[in-house]
Amino acid sequence: MNPITLKSELLRQMDAHEKGNIYHWTQTNFAYNSNRIEGSQISPDQTEMIFEDQTFLPEQNTPIRLDDLVEVRNHFRLFDYMLQTLEQPLSVGLILEMQRLLKRGTSDETRPWMNVGGFKTIGNQIGMINPVKTTPPARVEAELTELVNEYTSKSSCTFQDLIDFHVRFERIHPFSDGNGRIGRMILFRECLVNGLWPFIILDRNRAFYIRGLREYDNESGYLTDTCLLSQDQYRAVAEQFLTELSSDSE
Repeated sequence: MNPITLKSELLRQMDAHEKGNIYHWTQTNFAYNSNRIEGSQISPDQTEMIFEDQTFLPEQNTPIRLDDLVEVRNHFRLFDYMLQTLEQPLSVGLILEMQRLLKRGTSDETRPWMNVGGFKTIGNQIGMINPVKTTPPARVEAELTELVNEYTSKSSCTFQDLIDFHVRFERIHPFSDGNGRIGRMILFRECLVNGLWPFIILDRNRAFYIRGLREYDNESGYLTDTCLLSQDQYRAVAEQFLTELSSDSE
C-alpha cells in the first residue's frame, strides 16, 4: 500500500458516500482533532454523529458553542474541497476559499473586521504567553503570495519542505481565525499531491506541536518529530483499512 492508493481511495469513497472506511475515519478524526486543538468542545462521538447523521446529542450539561457545531460540519466540507482540488496547484485563491468554507455560517461572518474569506484586517499573534509575532495585515498578501510562489516553483517537495511551508504559513497567520486548521489541511493536501503519507496532528500531541512551531528556528526536530510520529500513526490506520479493502475485493 502507498499514498497513491490512499489518494485514489479517498476520492472514490468520497464520491460513493460510503461509511466505515478510511475516508470516514479521516473525516471524523481530522475534524475532531484539528478543531479541538483550537478549543472546540465537540467530542469525538458528537463529531461522528454530525458526520454520519447530521445530528447532535448534548452530553450532560456541557454547553456547546453554535460556532463549534458549524465549524465541525464546515471542516467536513473543507476536506472534500481539498480532495476535489488536488489536481490544481496550490494558490492564494485556493487558500482563501478554504478559509471561507471553514468559517461560512459562523458568527464571524456577521463581524466585518473578521473578513471571512479574506485576509486579516487587525494584527494577531500566536499564543498569549511568550507570543509569536505574525505578519502585519498590510504585508500579508505579499508575503503569502511570495511563499506560495516559492513553494509551487519546486519540481517536487520533500516532507521537510512541507514542514517548512507550514511554519512560514503559520507565522504569516493570514486570517483573523482558522489559520491552524487551514495550515494543517494544506499539509494533508500537499502530502497527497507529493506522494507522501499525510497525517493528522492529534489533540493529545497539541503541546508538542505548539512547541515545535515556537522553537522551529532553534530546534526544527521538535516539530519534524511530532509530524513524523503523526504520519506513522495515520499510515498504520490507513494501511489497515486499505489492506482490508484489498482482501474484500479478492
